[in-house]
Amino acid sequence: MSAVTQIERRPLPIGYQSFANLRNGGCYYVDKTPMIREMIRLGRFYLLSRPRRFGKSLLVSTLKELFEGNEPLFRGLGIHPHWDWSVKYPVVRLTLDGKVSTHEELEKNILNQLHEIESVYDLKSLPMVTAAADRLRNLLARLHQATGHQVVVLVDEYDRPVLNVLENHEQARENRDHLRDIYSIIKSSEDHVRFVFVTGITMFSKNSFSSGLNNLDDISLYPPLAAICGYTDHDLDTVFAPELDGLDRDEIRTWYNGYNWLGEEKLYNPHDILHLFRKREFQAHWFKSGEPGYLYRLLTERKVSTMDLEKCVVDADTVSKFELDTFSSEALLFQSGYLTITEKEQGGSHILYHLDYPNFEVRSSFNKGLAKHMTGRGREVETAGEDFLEALGKADFPAFGEKIRRLLSEIPHPWHDSGNLGYYESWYASLLYMCFQTTRAGLRAEEATSHGRSDTVVLHEGKVFVLEFKMAEDGSGVEESLDSAIVQIREKGYAEKYRGRGGPVHLIGMVFGGEERSLLGIRAEAL
Repeated sequence: MSAVTQIERRPLPIGYQSFANLRNGGCYYVDKTPMIREMIRLGRFYLLSRPRRFGKSLLVSTLKELFEGNEPLFRGLGIHPHWDWSVKYPVVRLTLDGKVSTHEELEKNILNQLHEIESVYDLKSLPMVTAAADRLRNLLARLHQATGHQVVVLVDEYDRPVLNVLENHEQARENRDHLRDIYSIIKSSEDHVRFVFVTGITMFSKNSFSSGLNNLDDISLYPPLAAICGYTDHDLDTVFAPELDGLDRDEIRTWYNGYNWLGEEKLYNPHDILHLFRKREFQAHWFKSGEPGYLYRLLTERKVSTMDLEKCVVDADTVSKFELDTFSSEALLFQSGYLTITEKEQGGSHILYHLDYPNFEVRSSFNKGLAKHMTGRGREVETAGEDFLEALGKADFPAFGEKIRRLLSEIPHPWHDSGNLGYYESWYASLLYMCFQTTRAGLRAEEATSHGRSDTVVLHEGKVFVLEFKMAEDGSGVEESLDSAIVQIREKGYAEKYRGRGGPVHLIGMVFGGEERSLLGIRAEAL
């Protein structure tokens, strides 16, 4: 690395949620202030949803310092010459990212924060005002009166007290209702409020919080502000240029790029990029910072196959609104950052979103974690995909079958109690698919032809493998089922589109046993 590059390198802002600390520490900073300026110019009341560790708290901190008029922090940034630094607004910032579970804990948390704000502005607490909602109403009015300026209200992680207890529906509703009272105060105090900015992970429908949030403009899917959090390719190539030396630029894109909220550019999660630059290793940095155990349990309970998630098409309202009692799996996966929009389509009077995994990190890690959750296996699942590919690459189909049997040999199978034979078949197909998803192999799930849909197609090292799954109810008729699988692939033309690729195309029939809970037979033929 050159001496010039060494001089240009700056501290990485890992763990920074304070704009002041970041700027005073001389860290890298991607200038979001032109978008902040545009947002403030266009309106007063906003809601922004983004996945965890995407820079929401830093954005809130930036707004706080801006409205408080801390001019030195903004020197050299886009907004600096366009802001009136003589006006210093009072700011009420509430951060709800603690591990509160009950509405009593939530009330105490908010009261403590309000007390700290009162102390900052030298306002004495009123002993008769004990409820957090009343305390907030009183604080907004008193701050306006004391300073002569309307108040800026910033709420970070507005939905965390609900998401913390999402599996306890009664407690989640109690926390939501308690928050509704707080947010209603912000709305009813409009005469005292200059600007409101609320962040969270979910896009709760306005009905969920009743009138408490229905005056907020949800900019989560507003294209001009899509990049107000996160990094673009341009940011990496300019702001972080000194950190790119020695790292494969295409590999960075493959691993981490891909988030899309209808903007012109795909985005990187800052947590991933900053940890990549520090550790100089391609790892699942964001995913490992908080695995989605609840999502695994939800998908397992709802019997949602991972194959149903890839390249799914949903109504925009399904994923851009979150109802506490009726939310879809796709909505939670999208808003949490495990799926992203790949295409927007106008379908008659409805807007449709095409969803898929944003990048290799999420696709591989999510499928690996879900497979481990569903099977109760650890290391075996993590390496199964690569083991399968090794056998397929050698066209060693008996070894491929043996590796599958080994994976299945100690897996608990509670799903067999359902007695739904079709579900068994889809479960085995889904399990293998999840294992393949942890690798770089090309995959096609239920790919349509004019005569039907193939179960799974694997593309690896120029070779094509068309897999068809069958079930043998009592362990008999295995050979007949294998014949049927191969014939089905041929007659329905599942492999025809791959004939012209130049590499070998293999047709693979596989038969699983409902009672045996294992692979009973495998047969492969080449076109």
